[in-house]
Amino acid sequence: MRVFNTLTRQKEELKPIKEGEFRIYACGPTVYNYIHIGNARPICVFDVLRRYLEYKGNNVIFAQNFTDIDDKIINRANEEGSTFKEISEKYIEEYKTDAAGLNVRPATIHPKATENIDEIISIIETLIEKGYAYEVEGDVYFSTAKFPEYGKLSHQPLDDLMSGARINVGELKKEPMDFALWKSSKPGEPSWDCPWGKGRPGWHIECSAMSRRYLGNTIDIHCGGQDLIFPHHENEIAQSECCNGVTFANYWMHNGFITVDNEKMSKSKGNFFTVRDVAKQFGYEPIRLLMISCQYRSPINYSYDSLMQCKTSLQRLHTCRDSLEFALKTAGEGGSDALDEINAEFNKFRARFCDAMDDDLNTADAIGTVFDLVRYINKNVLVTPAHKADVEAALKVFDELTGILGIVYNEPSSEENGDDAEIDALIAERAEARKAKNWARADEIRDILNEKGIVLEDTAQGVKWHRK
Repeated sequence: MRVFNTLTRQKEELKPIKEGEFRIYACGPTVYNYIHIGNARPICVFDVLRRYLEYKGNNVIFAQNFTDIDDKIINRANEEGSTFKEISEKYIEEYKTDAAGLNVRPATIHPKATENIDEIISIIETLIEKGYAYEVEGDVYFSTAKFPEYGKLSHQPLDDLMSGARINVGELKKEPMDFALWKSSKPGEPSWDCPWGKGRPGWHIECSAMSRRYLGNTIDIHCGGQDLIFPHHENEIAQSECCNGVTFANYWMHNGFITVDNEKMSKSKGNFFTVRDVAKQFGYEPIRLLMISCQYRSPINYSYDSLMQCKTSLQRLHTCRDSLEFALKTAGEGGSDALDEINAEFNKFRARFCDAMDDDLNTADAIGTVFDLVRYINKNVLVTPAHKADVEAALKVFDELTGILGIVYNEPSSEENGDDAEIDALIAERAEARKAKNWARADEIRDILNEKGIVLEDTAQGVKWHRK
């Protein structure tokens, strides 16, 4: 597999530090509100990366943090007359709801900044001892001038970066590009004891601390949105490599931006959408498909039409899978004369899919392969009479490829499944009524099922049904 490494600006063969294992760190949300559409893209994209690496036989240790102490969280707590902990815990749970709705698997480790204060302080102490950081009146800053490679991720020389930088009111740093590792406490703010007095960590240092604690000094992949390249990831590299004396991450992967109706998303423009609100209108699954519908480094335009297209596309995929499940119930034992040829074609689809994914996680071409697979299944497997071995082979490859992408997962809830037996009984009764030419009873049963939201489809293999 080759991936585009932001650090080197070229595609590189993806080789783990330890054979058969990848250690990945993904920057998670600052938990002061519901996640928005822009947040959804990295968590969906890098969930697919994780799934694919595991599909290829690797063990993946995936860490995604929660920033649970931050100015935004503190401000939200003050607005609501709450505490920062109550706010952060609330929105961690809301994140989990949305992530589950998007079929994003929980990370191997979900560390929180506030649970790693000792590790953060330890790194800052080391940076001060090595001369890379300095303390001023309880604040601690990293001196970017002491790290000659500063700017290597964003590919901007330090002089160019400094030209647009400034020291804000209240900041005590020596140079405009220096950044805070530790902030002294202000009245009413949460704080922790440290060698420099009470205070709290800066934003950037938490990821260096959590990555080192849970994944080691050098990790395989660090990922996130393009907006994090500078300054967040640039600062992570500087403080981690100066502290630990080794490369921080071997590969850096960044997903592209999302626009809304071809404009940048912002609250001031009124085009800011949370995942929760969009899901209420479209469901979660179309959002996930949209997030992976093009190659991850390319921009995505979010719009009503794009989500509707995704919803329509998913209906085709669900119809195919439902048809395979139905065919499995009615298919004759064994395989058709063409089973060997069908299996050979399925292996070609697998190879095409993997070729796309191996080319810098090209989910757009991978999705295209899945739809070509559906066309092949409809033409060559979902035929009359169907053969069990053919259908089982089709289901296996279909579930493999859609499972890697994390789509075709919104099955009816347990409450909905609870009345399946009753529905099947009514359908069987309707079949007997039709056989006895009792058309009135057959129509009555259809009406009863329709009121339950059940749509019937008479096919050559029998009666199929699905919920509206």
